Amino acid sequence: MCIAVPGRVVEIDEANAKVSFNGNMVNVNTGLVEPKVGQYVLVHAGCAIEVMDKDKAEELIELFAEIEEMQ
Repeated sequence: MCIAVPGRVVEIDEANAKVSFNGNMVNVNTGLVEPKVGQYVLVHAGCAIEVMDKDKAEELIELFAEIEEMQ
């Protein structure tokens, strides 16, 4: 099973962005969406596949943190 994870866009350079996942910076391809700095994107396999509402993204981040704590 594959999952997509939300992260916050901190920098954009053409069709790529630096996205923060709890402070871990990752280069992400943004060719499928048009995010702005500060927005959250849902990332799967190195590609941003959706621009997300901040509240929804933060809720997902919290859920993933809870799941990680359970393991």
